[in-house]
Amino acid sequence: MKKILFAFVLPAFLFSCGNNNENTEPTVEPSKTPDVSLPANISYQLVNSFPHDTACFTEGLQYVDGKLLESAGQYGQSDIRFTDLETGKVLKEVPLAEKYFGEGCTQLDGKIYQMTYQENTCFVYDAVTLKKIKEFNYNFGEGWGMTTDGTNLIISNGGSNLYFYNPSNFTEVKRVGITNQYGPVGKINELEYIKGFVYANIWMSDQIIKIDPSNGRVIALVNLEDLRGKTGIPPSSFADENGPEAMNGIAYDSAGNRIFITGKNWPKLFEVKFDN
Repeated sequence: MKKILFAFVLPAFLFSCGNNNENTEPTVEPSKTPDVSLPANISYQLVNSFPHDTACFTEGLQYVDGKLLESAGQYGQSDIRFTDLETGKVLKEVPLAEKYFGEGCTQLDGKIYQMTYQENTCFVYDAVTLKKIKEFNYNFGEGWGMTTDGTNLIISNGGSNLYFYNPSNFTEVKRVGITNQYGPVGKINELEYIKGFVYANIWMSDQIIKIDPSNGRVIALVNLEDLRGKTGIPPSSFADENGPEAMNGIAYDSAGNRIFITGKNWPKLFEVKFDN
C-alpha cells in the first residue's frame, strides 16, 4: 500500500529524480533538443477553508456541479462519493469491495471513472446515481491519478508518464513523458486539468507541478509546504494510520475560477489562488 512504503517526508531534492517506485514502465523519450529552462515558481494565496472528512484517504478529487467528487482509498475503506463543499457532508457514496483500493477518479460525459491501486481495474459509474455501469482492465501498472481534458482520460501510475486513454473502450491513445530541467519527474500522483495544463501532486511532497500535456515539460511548480502550518494541520505522519497524511487532491471550479486542495485524512479542504 502506498501509505506505508516510507516513514519520512520526501526530501526536496527527490522532486527532480526519476521514478524509483515498484512500477517498471518505459519512459517516453524527451525531444532531441530539450528545453532546459527552469520551471517558474508560482506563489499562492489561501482564500478559504472547508470541512473535510478525516476518515477519507483522498486519492481522487474533482469539482462537479457545485459539489465534490471524491475517491477514497485503503482496503476495506474505499468508496466513490459526492460531498457538499460547504459542510463536508457526504451526499452519496458507493463502497468498493474490500479487495479494492480506490484511486484517481474523474467525471466525463455523464460517467464517472475510478481506478484502483493494484487491482488493474477501472470502474465506470452513472454520474447521477453512482450505479456501476461497467468496468475495464488495464496493464499500465498501478492506478494513481486521473483527470480529463474533455476528450481523453489522463492517467498517472506513480511513474514519470501521463497516459491518455479513450474513455469509451479504455485503450491507450498516447503517453507523454514528464520532464524538468534534470530529466524525468517521477511520483506523479493526483491530477487536475486546468486551462489546458495538467497540475499534479508529487507523492510525499507538498509541491504541485504544472505540466504542458503536449510535450510533458514541467513549466511551473507551487510550493505549499507552509500550508499545514498556516492551517494547523500537523506534519505528515506515516506512522499514524488515522492522522493527516500526504497532500493529495486538486479540484478546479471552472465557473468560479477556484482551486481546491486537500490531503489524505486531512480535516480541511482549502480554496487557494495561484498567481498564474
